Amino acid sequence: MSDVFDSAVDCKLLFNNATHSESSLILLRSKLVAITQRLGVSHLKRENMLLVASELVSNNVKHAAGRGMVQLWKQPGRVLDLLSLDYGPGISNLTTAEEDGYSTSSTLGKGLGAIRRLSDESYIYTQQLQPGQPRKWSGTAILARFYLDGECKEAQSGFKFGLYSRSLSDDHYNGDRIYLHRSGKTLRWLHLDGLGHGEEAQAATADLAGLLTENDSPEAIMTMVDRQLNNTRGAVAITGEIDLSTYNLRLSGVGDMNAHIYDQKQFQHIAFAPGILGREHRSANVLQTDFGKKSVILTASDGIRRNWDEANFTGLFNQHPQLIAYTLGNIMGRISDDQSICVCAIG
Repeated sequence: MSDVFDSAVDCKLLFNNATHSESSLILLRSKLVAITQRLGVSHLKRENMLLVASELVSNNVKHAAGRGMVQLWKQPGRVLDLLSLDYGPGISNLTTAEEDGYSTSSTLGKGLGAIRRLSDESYIYTQQLQPGQPRKWSGTAILARFYLDGECKEAQSGFKFGLYSRSLSDDHYNGDRIYLHRSGKTLRWLHLDGLGHGEEAQAATADLAGLLTENDSPEAIMTMVDRQLNNTRGAVAITGEIDLSTYNLRLSGVGDMNAHIYDQKQFQHIAFAPGILGREHRSANVLQTDFGKKSVILTASDGIRRNWDEANFTGLFNQHPQLIAYTLGNIMGRISDDQSICVCAIG
C-alpha cells in the first residue's frame, strides 16, 4: 500500500446521537440506509449493519438506562464503524455476557453474540465502577467494524492504527489533521493542529500529504512543514516513523501536542518544544527509541485533555487502536476545541 490516508477525507463522523430510548434507532436506521446506499454497500451487509445498530441501541437503553450514544464513522480503506459508548455500570463478566441466552434484563440475551457474528470485526471494552475507587469513566464501549470491500489488509502489514478527528461543534472545518502512510515495514504519520479553529486553521494544515513520501525522516518532514506553513496561520505538529525491520521509533514535534508510548508495562509521556511552525519556535524535539514487539504509540492534539491516567482506563491499551482512539476521544475530548488522536499498535 503506497497511498497516504488523510483524516480530512478518510476519517469522518457521519452520525452521532444519544440513545435515550428505543426511538433513537429510527434516526440511526434512516442515516445508515442513506449512507450505505450512497456507498454501494451490498444488501446483506446493509442488513447486518441495521441489525447491529438495533442491538447497540437496545443494549444502551436496557443496561445503561439510555445514558450513552451511538456513532457512525467512516475510516480509511472503505471502512464503516458503528460505535456504542455508554455511561452505565459496565459488564461484570464479559465472557458470560457474550454467550447466547445470557440476559440480565429478561430478554433473549443475544445482543453481544449477535454483534460479533454480524460484524466483520468487533471489539468490546468495559469498565465497572468500583466503590471508593475514582474513575474518569465507567461503562461499555463497543466497536462493530464493516469492510465495504470485504477485505481487511491490517493483518498483512504488522501495523494496526486508529484515528479520531472531530471538529469544534462538529463544524465543517477542522484544523486538526492526520496524514498516515504505510509502506512495507514502515509506518509514518504527520499529526497537525492548526492554530485556532475554523476555515483558516484547516487551510494551514491542508496539502501536506506528499511530505510523508518526499522526505526520508521525521526531522526532514518537520523542516518542510515549517517551510510550507510560512504565510499561514501556523500549526503545531508531531511526525513519527515506526520501522518494523529494526523495531525503532522516531518522533519529532513542535508545540502544544503530546505523545505516549506504552510497552505493555508502563507509559512514557512525551512533550515537545514550545512554538508554532511557520512562525517562531525552538528546534524540534527528536526522540529515537527501540520498542517492544507489542507496543502502542499515541499522539494527541491539545483538544484531548491530558489529565487521563492509564489507571482510569484499565485494560484499554490492550484493545484495538481504533477502540482506544474512540474511547479516549469521546471521554477526554474538549468540547471547546478541535480534537484528534492517532493510535498506532504493533504486534
